[in-house]
Amino acid sequence: MSTYDLLGHLKTAVVFALLGLVLFGAMFLIIVKVSPFSIRKELEEDQNIALGILLGSMILGMAIILAAAIHG
Repeated sequence: MSTYDLLGHLKTAVVFALLGLVLFGAMFLIIVKVSPFSIRKELEEDQNIALGILLGSMILGMAIILAAAIHG
């Protein structure tokens, strides 16, 4: 494997990592705007474990979809 190939793969990995971070941020902002209550208050003050599990599962679902889209 040449240095050119390695740099190409590294560049692709960085682009997809940034794309994933942007999509995760956008998804979280959409969830915050759509929800009828304060997510921060529910998680921090009220210790809503069910909401934490729901948010975690949504993030994992988005990660699986993004990974499938990248893999082809």
